Amino acid sequence: MAAPQPAAAAPSGLLETCGLEPILEALKLLLSPGGSGSSSLQNTKHDVLLETLKSNLSVLEARFLKDAQWKKLKVLRDETAGKATWLQSSEDITWSFTSQILLLLLCLKETMTRLVADFSPGTPNPKTPEAAPALSPDTLSVSQQKTVQSVLQFVVTLGVCPYLLPGVGVPLKHRTEFGAVVQDVVRLEAAPHATQRLYTCCRVLLDLAQHASLGSLIFCRHFGDIAAGLCQLGFCPTKRKPPAPVEEVLTEEERALSRGALRDILDQVYQPLAVRELLILQGGPPQSCTDVKTQLRRQAPAWLRRLCGQLLSERLMRPNGVQAVVRGILEGAGAGAAGGSDAEATAADWKKCDLIAKILASCPQQSLSPESYYKDICPQILDLFHFQDKLTARQFQRVATTTFITMSREHPELASKYLLQPMLAPLHQCLTTTEIPESNMVPGTILVTEEELSRCIEDVFKVYVVANEPLPVLLDALLPLLRVIFSLYCFTSQSVSHVRSLCQEILLWILVNLERKKAIASLKGFSGLDRAVPSLHPQCRFRAAMHGGAVITVQETVSDDEDEALYQKVSSEQSQIEHLGDLLSHCQQCGLAGDFFIFCLKELSHLVVGNEAEFKPTPSCYTSLLELEQHQALLIEEQERKLLVLQLLAVLCERMSEQIFTHISQVVDFVAATLQRACASLAYEAESTVESQTLSLSMGLVAVMLGGAVQLKSSDFAVLKQLLPLLEKVSNTYPDPVIQELAVDLRITISTHGAFSTEAVSMAAQSTLNKKDPEWKIEQQQTSHDTLTGVAQDHSEQEQDPPKADQEFHEPGIVASQPHRNITSEQFQEILLSACDPQIPTRAAALRTLSRWVEQREAIALKDDKKLLQIFLENLEHEDTFVYLSAIQGVALLSDVYPEEILVDLLAKYGSGKEKHTPETRMKVGEVLMRIVRALGDMVSKYREPLLHTFLRGAKDPDAAHRASSLANLGELCQRLDFLLGPVVHEVTACLIAVAKTDSDVQARRAAIHVVVLLLRGLSQKATEVLSDVLKDLYHLLKHVVRLEPDDVAKLHAQLALEELDEIMRNFLFPPQKLEKKIVVLP
Repeated sequence: MAAPQPAAAAPSGLLETCGLEPILEALKLLLSPGGSGSSSLQNTKHDVLLETLKSNLSVLEARFLKDAQWKKLKVLRDETAGKATWLQSSEDITWSFTSQILLLLLCLKETMTRLVADFSPGTPNPKTPEAAPALSPDTLSVSQQKTVQSVLQFVVTLGVCPYLLPGVGVPLKHRTEFGAVVQDVVRLEAAPHATQRLYTCCRVLLDLAQHASLGSLIFCRHFGDIAAGLCQLGFCPTKRKPPAPVEEVLTEEERALSRGALRDILDQVYQPLAVRELLILQGGPPQSCTDVKTQLRRQAPAWLRRLCGQLLSERLMRPNGVQAVVRGILEGAGAGAAGGSDAEATAADWKKCDLIAKILASCPQQSLSPESYYKDICPQILDLFHFQDKLTARQFQRVATTTFITMSREHPELASKYLLQPMLAPLHQCLTTTEIPESNMVPGTILVTEEELSRCIEDVFKVYVVANEPLPVLLDALLPLLRVIFSLYCFTSQSVSHVRSLCQEILLWILVNLERKKAIASLKGFSGLDRAVPSLHPQCRFRAAMHGGAVITVQETVSDDEDEALYQKVSSEQSQIEHLGDLLSHCQQCGLAGDFFIFCLKELSHLVVGNEAEFKPTPSCYTSLLELEQHQALLIEEQERKLLVLQLLAVLCERMSEQIFTHISQVVDFVAATLQRACASLAYEAESTVESQTLSLSMGLVAVMLGGAVQLKSSDFAVLKQLLPLLEKVSNTYPDPVIQELAVDLRITISTHGAFSTEAVSMAAQSTLNKKDPEWKIEQQQTSHDTLTGVAQDHSEQEQDPPKADQEFHEPGIVASQPHRNITSEQFQEILLSACDPQIPTRAAALRTLSRWVEQREAIALKDDKKLLQIFLENLEHEDTFVYLSAIQGVALLSDVYPEEILVDLLAKYGSGKEKHTPETRMKVGEVLMRIVRALGDMVSKYREPLLHTFLRGAKDPDAAHRASSLANLGELCQRLDFLLGPVVHEVTACLIAVAKTDSDVQARRAAIHVVVLLLRGLSQKATEVLSDVLKDLYHLLKHVVRLEPDDVAKLHAQLALEELDEIMRNFLFPPQKLEKKIVVLP
């Protein structure tokens, strides 16, 4: 509303003598409780109020006439009254009282304005720091502010609220008891008209609000009432039939001024406050009249509800309008300043979040189209995810997540375009299907920064995992990016990163909620079996970032060394398969792991016969070298696929538990895959002992189910009937008569739903169960089901590691499942001979069996400890990984039993030069020593001297790999010595500093810095005592590495060590405060 022009300036001398104190004293006088001198009990509250107002007005006028100090103020008031066109006499004492207050407030504003205009502060002296800047003369003290606030409350109570129409604003009688009294004493029939009174009060209050100090006091407490008055003045429809009070009293120009003033103050004030007050004015939905409480407040009229809805939509469409709406609703719900004491309770209230989500998801009428509305609003919704304050972030993220889901449900296409695509943009930038501009393909260019990538993963986690709404639009949007997220998960699993757990939760969530076919297809992409799945761009790589995240960069120049490139490729694929196994280990209960395991077995069926049918042509059949090259490429690709499937099965057999199969259909599919593979082998005459044993086990598994281990239903027999054609084929083609007979009997038992069962089926079932566990007994259905899945698991392990000698002793899986028992000397000698067998699977299985016997403290095995040690050490020289890792495990377990005898020999072997032992052997012995140190734990202090001597001497070895191995073992040892490290701390520190600063090999420097990390991590708060003499040297070393070390990995280790050191020193300097009270019991 256009405010009236300020009154003409009074003479300067007059204004100089008229300060703020007389005006505030006059206002206090009007608010004094004195008034009626009558003490009659018959005087009602209304009479007392009226008498008090009359008395205070009389006292004020008398004071103006008698007090000479107030004459200047009286002149100023008269001049202000002359300028006020709205002032007129009235028979209503409440309006006369309000008019006087308004006049004094205008005088106060005029005086404050003049004082500021005439104020000229002196130049402060910078040499006196205690000298504060001069205070502005219009500044109100705390007590003066309280007086002005009380006066403004009287103005609103007497001049605004009584003249609001029913339903507009909160009724005065429902606020306070005094408000109910005021509502009854106001005389609406007296002149001036009620609408004119409301217009006058609103106009004067807005005029006063032009002063900054007064404006903050007015809008802070009374914005809602002023807004309600302006809504009524500017937008209330006029009645065509008499009486027409609004149309007669206010002109169209005044109504237009009221409408403009309303929009001005809405733009001027704190936007959440405007939203909250508009919501209060709009009121709630219509209430039933049965509840007495809901009858107290009348529903807002239709024109006001429409107006508030339009104004709220305008607030929403403004910049940062979404945040203003969210804050306005949450703060109005009792959450303080969107993060106060009730913020946590508000964040947990899903109803409020659903309400806000529905408001934000609904397109207002003012918008041109839903698409234009979503285009403006969606970026603001995404910004709600990124607040730093914890309490505020919890509320805003809850609202943003709910809004995200609501929009995706109601408008999936628009949500995909304006919400999902911007959120997932960092991941789309590095897909194989994305064309990266040539300007960004410079090696080392950062395509996605750490902040962008971390924010993207966190937002995906909040929308998908936290919201937990598997909508089709959400699943379809994330499906092409799963391979990139899996690659990021594999990368972050190699180090400490806060992104790793988020990636894991995202992958697990979507794999569980996807259709099973799509989930299997995604897993094929993860494993590399399906190259068509979009993945990380071949020129892009993940790189560790400064704050524990990752960045996506363009790959540096590829090395020309083919062996190095092949090694990198093979190690990357191996790492991905291992991480896929870890991921699937969490998906066993939902059945996904079992389904993928069966898929891999079916793929194995195609690989058993070598695909001779597809690649029969000879090279002479090709007409050109190009066709020959294509043929060779297909052969290589097929061989890679074979190896990949076998590697997948090996990892799944190792990582999955016995509960991998969750229902009968999966067990049937498993048996069917085995039977198909056996039939395919027979077709190509590729029968082997392995196939015969696996076929026997699979058919025995069916016999176990039919023998009563599982309570089968009619639906289960319907699933089992899928095996009938395969069993018939086995019975007709397999050469072994025992298997033929068992296949026929199984077909009969399945066809009759178990009504007829031969003795051969029972014997096969008992034989299979005895292989799993001789003492197995059928106690309950669940136990039987676990046994079935365990047998299936042993079956798959046998396929990956077939035995060559007697199955009872050469199958690791079976030995592991057997209980502790006495072993005969013949059995022990047979295992010793198998440990020297030229066949790798037999030798490895024997070594693992010997290791388990040592772990179980078998007397006959421990008796020949010298012979066992010799066998284990000889197998350390073997080049096969499976063999020498089994030997390493055996030596470590044997050292746990006889540490004093074996540790000396190992240290001598480890410390010998190249002329005695190869570098590979010394590295393997180093791995044994590391395992021994970990196993000894606190007992390692007994062997501190020889271990430290060997490792420190190894740090000076000419072989760089041996130096790195020695330093790694030194780190494991130091973090377990604690205070026993004190006497040799200087030697250890000098060694680490020398290697980290001067060693030419990057692996050795990395190992030295990693020792510092392990040292600080192991000592923790004891580091300030143990390392007190060298802590400064270690700090200087770490800073030197961060500044000058060219290797990024070494820098990362140094940064981690500095963070550990920073945490230790913070806890040392600022220990956590413990509130505890000591209670002493007196005798």
